[in-house]
Amino acid sequence: MVGQQKKVNKWLGLLVLALAIVVVNIAAQYAYLRWDFTKEKRFTLTQKTKELLTNNDHEVVVTVFLDGDMPGAFKRLKNATKDILNDYKSYSGANFKVVFVNPIEGLSADEQNQAIQNLLEVGIRPTNINIKTDAGFAEKLVFPMAMIESNGKRMPVKLLQNLGGEAVSYDESINNSIKNLEYVFTSSLKKVISGYNPRIGFTEGNGEPDTRYLYDAINSLSDSYVVGRVNLDSITKQGLDSLKMLVIAKPLKPFTEAQKYKINYFVMKGGHVVWSLDQVRMELDSLRSGRSFLAANNYLNLDDLLFEYGARVNYDIIADVNCAEIPVATADGPGGNIQLAPWLYYPILLPDTSNAVVKNLDNIKAEFASTVDTIGSKNVAKHIILSTSPYNKIYTSPKMFNLQMVEQEPTQKEFTSTPKSVGVLLEGSFKSVFLNRPVPEGIKEKYEVPSQSKPAKMVVLGDGDIFKNQVSGDGSPFPLGFDRYTQQNFGNKALLLNIADYFTSTDNLIALRNKEVTVRPLDKTLLRTEKTKWQLINTVVPILLLICLAIFQHYYRKTKYAK
Repeated sequence: MVGQQKKVNKWLGLLVLALAIVVVNIAAQYAYLRWDFTKEKRFTLTQKTKELLTNNDHEVVVTVFLDGDMPGAFKRLKNATKDILNDYKSYSGANFKVVFVNPIEGLSADEQNQAIQNLLEVGIRPTNINIKTDAGFAEKLVFPMAMIESNGKRMPVKLLQNLGGEAVSYDESINNSIKNLEYVFTSSLKKVISGYNPRIGFTEGNGEPDTRYLYDAINSLSDSYVVGRVNLDSITKQGLDSLKMLVIAKPLKPFTEAQKYKINYFVMKGGHVVWSLDQVRMELDSLRSGRSFLAANNYLNLDDLLFEYGARVNYDIIADVNCAEIPVATADGPGGNIQLAPWLYYPILLPDTSNAVVKNLDNIKAEFASTVDTIGSKNVAKHIILSTSPYNKIYTSPKMFNLQMVEQEPTQKEFTSTPKSVGVLLEGSFKSVFLNRPVPEGIKEKYEVPSQSKPAKMVVLGDGDIFKNQVSGDGSPFPLGFDRYTQQNFGNKALLLNIADYFTSTDNLIALRNKEVTVRPLDKTLLRTEKTKWQLINTVVPILLLICLAIFQHYYRKTKYAK
């Protein structure tokens, strides 16, 4: 009877366990519980993302094209994408569907070409990577992108960010991409749900660089915004009203009063402006001939505008020991040789990490930059966001330049100074420059220009080249911020994207881009030296533990049942 009761209790316990498992699984479908023990809370969504997902009542479908056989680094990106989208799904107030596909798997060569063409038309671009094999290297096509569809709209999302040239490995790019996953998905999802894509205009007509040199700036912003060139002579009031942000990058010709009037109107209605200006005109290419050239003032007729808004770009040139390198020809060897040498007039600018616009940014490369001062202006807050190193010297314009200056060694006494500001953020209500002034000739439409602007923002940079990308000999643009000579990747592109986010987003989604995620890779040197030891530990120790456990269980049972 006792044995029968034990058997009943045993089966009853198994039944209770099975029921408990079923109940827990059912409850797990309706309740989401997760503990994040990482120091930087990398697996915890921000409150902004949670609110967006909770308040959304439109079905969302996210198709991720990063699937199939791929290198380990891309598998990490895929797994990180899967993890974060599972979090999105758990917080979503509406149906949130996630699909992983390999768009060319199982297709013939012709079918693959057609599939790739179809994807390109909707903004899904493949990446060609080299994979190391036993026979050498093989090329493989992967699609590190996703498509978000909701509310009758769709938007492509780039999962792989900032490749930036040969100097940046896929591992490094993917580490940076994993940090930005929440930002790219949340900002894209917000645009798809709301159907609002802010418009950004790059000015032209005043000697600004052609689109080849602004290609990557415009192309990078086009992933999230409607971007185009704007001619201040021909743009109408309606066109200005449709813009959210205006970028004035490296103009060379003076602005007319009518053009300034339109800029002032744009600011008064709450528009945001990025001023990237060369107050002194000098180009390195001019020095390649071996001749000397005079760096002269570049009068753009913008000083009164900037002064009233609260900033001044000075007519000077910065020399900084913390600088970029340039290729120079030497006399060594037959026909000479090309070597890299520090060029003091290409300062590397340091971001103020306490400011959200430049937090976590890499250093910024500048060329023949000038200092920027702030001017007392009511209702306008001023923040210095970019500065030189303390080891700098300021030359007033005009100044003679030649390429032999690369041989000059800076002395500690001459270059010991204090950091100089080169980038300034202005926020607030700006005073109209055309208050109590007649409407300039050439303005044909009626503009309502108040004495004080709606809340607006500006960034004033003392260099016009910050948002210019380099161009190869065949006219192909390099990524913005990538130096083809030193193979270094600077933070110029991230600076532009951060400014656009800060200027156009009412939800301050830039905080998601600045989320810090520390990647802790294995020590490869230690891995090589201790590889055999850890292989033995991982192979032998589990077997020894099993043997010890079996011996213990044997003697335990022998002792128990011997009584």
